[in-house]
Amino acid sequence: MSYIIDRRLNSKDKSAVNRQRFLKRYKKHIKQAVTDAVSKRSITDMERGENIGIPQRDIDEPAFGHSKGGVRERVLPGNKEFLSGDKIKRPDGGAGGGAGNGSASGSGEGLDDFVFQITQDEFLEFMFEDLELPNLVRRQLASTETFKRVKAGISDQGTPNQLNIVRSMRSAYARRIALGAKKRRRRNEILAELAGQEGSHEPTVLALREELVVLERKLANIPFIDDFDLKYNIHKKLPQPSSKAVMFCLMDVSGSMDQRTKDIAKRFFILLYLFLQRNYEQTEVVFIRHHSTAKEVEEEEFFYSRETGGTVVSSALKLMSGIIEDRYPVSEWNIYGAQASDGDNWTNDSPICHDLLANDLLPLLQYYCYIEITDRGHQELWQYYEKLAEAHGDAFALRAIEDYADIYPVFRELFQRQSNGQPMSSGS
Repeated sequence: MSYIIDRRLNSKDKSAVNRQRFLKRYKKHIKQAVTDAVSKRSITDMERGENIGIPQRDIDEPAFGHSKGGVRERVLPGNKEFLSGDKIKRPDGGAGGGAGNGSASGSGEGLDDFVFQITQDEFLEFMFEDLELPNLVRRQLASTETFKRVKAGISDQGTPNQLNIVRSMRSAYARRIALGAKKRRRRNEILAELAGQEGSHEPTVLALREELVVLERKLANIPFIDDFDLKYNIHKKLPQPSSKAVMFCLMDVSGSMDQRTKDIAKRFFILLYLFLQRNYEQTEVVFIRHHSTAKEVEEEEFFYSRETGGTVVSSALKLMSGIIEDRYPVSEWNIYGAQASDGDNWTNDSPICHDLLANDLLPLLQYYCYIEITDRGHQELWQYYEKLAEAHGDAFALRAIEDYADIYPVFRELFQRQSNGQPMSSGS
């Protein structure tokens, strides 16, 4: 068995294969660094690369050497301080693993943490590893734009790029056998008759030799491959079921949402937006901001507009329902929703939100998640949404966020790949 090792170097003289092996080996450290970075970065700086530090003790390699064996005790020449059997005290500070908080030392030495840079793509890869849109299904579209080329047989006509070499050579080999079979049989018969008559000049022997020359010439003139031996692959395009999805992002921008709460909500939606952009090609995002009224907005206005007002959460749900009816047929689209709020709502509006979700929206959705950003305890809206989580299982999830550090862990919980198909339970 032969092994081919690709030693071509990529940019900066680093082997791509070795880098992937390195990233896999220190995956635990990298994922922790990514988690820490997400919670500390600004909204506009969420997707750049990151410097990763690995403690020196975790990159030490085992070293093997030769020894005389046995137990030996000796005191090196020039020693004036120690006797045989004494233990040498570890130097303070500098002999540690580096990057520590110990005091300064006049002796000893160590190494700092090993630091390397991961790219933007690698950062996003670790950020969104093992995440997916729940309950995503393939739906056949009436006017699909996705096709897959599949083999549809063999033809005698085609272009060079469609040439089937194996079938062509097989056809040529069969033709050569068919055209030369009779001649080869006759040649073998003549050779058998001429055996032992090399020096004979009898007329019959001379005639056999002339016939043998003619047969050899005819066999040699059979072309190795001819035009009608060529076989070409036929391909046809089959329409592919599409995994088209639309994500509705509903953000509360009412007066009860202070700047910190809005910033947390925006960070969550930035993560969601990056996740969809990176992992799904055919996914649309609909941005809805609401206070006492709801409005569909563009990405820029969704994240940076300063408009505010009262709180009527049901206005966003009604707008979402209308947009689905107008633009996103359930037979063609996987529909998702994500809502972020501080939980405050206008009196008597929370039951309306419950009824809108239970009767109008959830039967159409693949998945809906609600994020409540509060450190004051759950509001009335949470209590109504808890009933939805109990009734709809893996199609509805709700989580609470108190601080910036909770954003990424909660995001991973909501979109964690479910390998065993178990429904996602609600959390607080």
